[in-house]
Amino acid sequence: MVTRGEEGVSPESRRAVLEAIEELDYRPNLMARGLVQRRTRLFGVMISDLRNPFFSSVVSGIQDRANELGYQVLFNTGDRDPTLEERAIESLLELRVDGLILASPRVDDPVVARAAATVPVVVLNRETTDEATDSVTNDNITGARLAIEHLVGLGHSRIAFISGGSGSGGRIRVEGYRLAMVELGLADHIQIAEGAHTEDGGERGAREILTTRPLPTAIFASNDLCAIGAMNALEEAGIRIPEDISLIGYDNTSLAALRHISLSSIHQPGRDMGRSAVDRLSERLAGGRTTSRHDVVVPGLVVRSTTAPPRTPDPPE
Repeated sequence: MVTRGEEGVSPESRRAVLEAIEELDYRPNLMARGLVQRRTRLFGVMISDLRNPFFSSVVSGIQDRANELGYQVLFNTGDRDPTLEERAIESLLELRVDGLILASPRVDDPVVARAAATVPVVVLNRETTDEATDSVTNDNITGARLAIEHLVGLGHSRIAFISGGSGSGGRIRVEGYRLAMVELGLADHIQIAEGAHTEDGGERGAREILTTRPLPTAIFASNDLCAIGAMNALEEAGIRIPEDISLIGYDNTSLAALRHISLSSIHQPGRDMGRSAVDRLSERLAGGRTTSRHDVVVPGLVVRSTTAPPRTPDPPE
């Protein structure tokens, strides 16, 4: 009662207990308390890719909001491997967390459904139709359209896209790119190179684009890591950015904002998404909500140094 700040303890007894706690360096056993109360005040968070700086803002939002609501957070990762992700989810459930946030998971839907049958689950950055699961996603179609509209507004028409492969949101961003190119009358210039949401994936996609003729005057990469990989490949080939080819990414990570990179990007509000995910878990636990809720955040355009009007004549072929 004393450690939980509850009433019903005399001042003298409270003082004596607190002195004993300090002297013995006592720490409460949260797992034991959870068995008694059937609550641990712990949220588990499985992050697919710790190397992607986008997730640092997500983690910040999760941690801040959890602290405000009196929860502690356990983080782990599956390192973009569905099998490892499934194990990571099971390990969090074994620690009796009150709820789970799965950030850009690559596990199959049945794995998510099994977890949601045990505790409330929020899937972040991936769509779901499961009534037992909430989601917080970014409007990838709108984000892709913002990127293409920005490039077209600068005068570009030959705009290539490096896909995110199986990465979260990758498929929808391909769709958004196609839709925007068609809507703007550029269907004949659609060019998609297979990549991934990694620097290696961006380099691979850019090298494929460099084998085509004529070269595009702009490239839209499926995320910032992919764009930075593409930047490396373009610069190694002697292509100047943005003089020869403009480049835009997605996520608006801390890397994009670095002065020597200064990457134009589509802003995805990771911190807000993390906070919303915690709120959805809290609602389920506090109110017993059983219907799913799917939040969609609105992206924005951040213009930096890697996009500019195409030069005349066209880039070297």
